[in-house]
Amino acid sequence: MTIKDLAAKTGYAVGTVSRALNNHPNVSEKARTAILQAAQEMDFEINVNAKQLKQTHSNTVLVVVKGIGNELFGEMVESIQHLIAQTHYQLVVDYMDEDANEVARAVQLCREKKPLGILFLGGINDHFRRDFASIDIPCVVVTNDASTLSFENLSSVTTDDREAGRCAIEMLIALGHQKIAVIGGDRDVSDTSRLRFEGCVKAFAAHGIPFDPRRDYQGVRFSYQDGYRATKALLDSGREFTALFASADVMAIGAIRALRESGKRVPEDVSVMGMDGLPIGDYLVPQLTTVAQSVSSMAQRSVEILMDGIENGAQCRHETIPFRIYRRESVRELQE
Repeated sequence: MTIKDLAAKTGYAVGTVSRALNNHPNVSEKARTAILQAAQEMDFEINVNAKQLKQTHSNTVLVVVKGIGNELFGEMVESIQHLIAQTHYQLVVDYMDEDANEVARAVQLCREKKPLGILFLGGINDHFRRDFASIDIPCVVVTNDASTLSFENLSSVTTDDREAGRCAIEMLIALGHQKIAVIGGDRDVSDTSRLRFEGCVKAFAAHGIPFDPRRDYQGVRFSYQDGYRATKALLDSGREFTALFASADVMAIGAIRALRESGKRVPEDVSVMGMDGLPIGDYLVPQLTTVAQSVSSMAQRSVEILMDGIENGAQCRHETIPFRIYRRESVRELQE
């Protein structure tokens, strides 16, 4: 008789069954009663040694960062470190490549570090669907919407990335731009990149502007270097555009460098718009127009939700933090 048999019998997820058997607080009374009753009826005996090992938690909160070059996450980690420093918990930060499986990595780290809770900075919902069930501690995924995943111990705090992408393109169109290129992330490995792309496509379609992803979109990593290379690729292909939207500020900064090396002025020849609202954008010449996420608000709510789950067994919740568009020097209105 295994815990999976008990899960199949009760209809609850393996993680829920494990938390109920190990007397974790973040389980509903209805679920706990049903699981314990079924365990008694099936003569299920908990492996005491395994239980003791399971309950030997450290005083650690784990942060799994998906993407080494993503400066938004770097800024967010600083905010999280400041917040956790005000508690009695210890923070462990683990960086990984943006192409890797963040949930599989977290499963491994749970065995090694035995954290009380996890913050995921970035992720792919398919990874959570496939691998998250074995994680039974409170978790929050930041910058991704996990509301459709229905895990009792997985919350999320995010920005509406699809709407942000749409609003960015809408602003450029309102300024008279029709020839717009887009640089974004790899839509196959990043839900954030996919949603921002979908928002762009929606705006183009609403105005009847042709958009061919094979010609008008470059999917790369979230870095200065890849923003630079992607823009070079667009220019080398002969693609003509009066505006470029990069779905991360670091990409936009790399793009500006590539445009200048090609003899194009920003914004006189090409308007450039980014997304994230990194502080460095305020100090560029020209200042970067951007769709700004509130890093401090996202970090604050993520830590508060995680602490509530760890300390009070609170139910999961899913929140969306508003974004703002800051029009600065890197875009201009086209004259009729």
